[in-house]
Amino acid sequence: MHVERSVKLVTEQHNIPKPSPMADFPMKEWSVKIYIVDQQGNDHPANCFTKVTYNLHPSFEDKTHQTFVEPPFTCANEGWGEFEMSIDMFTTEKGGKSTIYHDLNFQSPRYENVQTVTFKNPSQALLAILRETGPIPNEDDTKATAKARKANDLKKKKTVCDFEKMADGLTKLTEDDLLHVIQMIHDHKTDETYYKNDIEAGEFTVDLFTLPDSLAKMIWDFLVEIKIV
Repeated sequence: MHVERSVKLVTEQHNIPKPSPMADFPMKEWSVKIYIVDQQGNDHPANCFTKVTYNLHPSFEDKTHQTFVEPPFTCANEGWGEFEMSIDMFTTEKGGKSTIYHDLNFQSPRYENVQTVTFKNPSQALLAILRETGPIPNEDDTKATAKARKANDLKKKKTVCDFEKMADGLTKLTEDDLLHVIQMIHDHKTDETYYKNDIEAGEFTVDLFTLPDSLAKMIWDFLVEIKIV
């Protein structure tokens, strides 16, 4: 899955009263900030990134690479020259690095630069953040498919046994028979089986629809055998 988002770079600059090494080029104070733009054109914090590194002109020497970890990842500096910088934006994903290029110039006090960034195979955690700024491709189709699959699974389960009668029958079990059923669930459950065993309260809860078919039939046959259903 690839998810695209618009990244906006906002640059602001103004003259400052400091001597410049170049007579015809006044000293400037400038800053660059990063935002995510939604489909309506609204700005959002770029919290899909965990850190951003600005790679500046080599003349910045030991400050050539500047990293920030809080939105809007403001990079503020002083200087007299214009240059193109590269900006590395990182997520928590493996290989989750996007690089864009930005032209720092002093033609306007403030200007914006919008670019498209692609997130490749984002994790569920990152998808949750990206949903705040726009739709996720094919997500509606995926949900519909999952819903249809679940409905089909439930339909199949109904052919295995009558879950309403099973649920009613389980409430009528003696303590020994109930312990036997609980042991069956423990021995034959799968990772999809949802159950909760509250020993202190003496309660055992299970979602019958999450039982594997073989276990559901095993419990049903036991209830039939002891004439509960």
